[in-house]
Amino acid sequence: MRLCVCLLLLSAVCVSADFFGGVRRAGQFARDAVGGSWDMLKAYRDMREANYKGADKYFHARGNYDAARRGPGGAWAARVISDAREGWQSSVSGRGAEDTRADQEANEWGRRGGDPNRYRPKGLPSKY
Repeated sequence: MRLCVCLLLLSAVCVSADFFGGVRRAGQFARDAVGGSWDMLKAYRDMREANYKGADKYFHARGNYDAARRGPGGAWAARVISDAREGWQSSVSGRGAEDTRADQEANEWGRRGGDPNRYRPKGLPSKY
């Protein structure tokens, strides 16, 4: 009887530990997602401020890179924001499928941890 009670208590402790571990992981995912969204916004603001011809791919890659470095939540936020932006932009801007494909390539490069400087144009101020 005591063995049954001990096993029951042990299993309850394990289940609750797993539950709280899951809650902790979910909270970290959410924090990463918020931070990743901030990274994407910062890259967008920098791109607008720089207003430098040919630098958009660099800022795409940099925003995704910074967001993904936060963890799975940041990578998720970067993917959602990038896909939404490209979906909206391709239907509104008229830049075409080739520009969207190139932007998405830069986005994916950054999310995979590739160096954003691959897309950095010559002459872009070092501030960025």
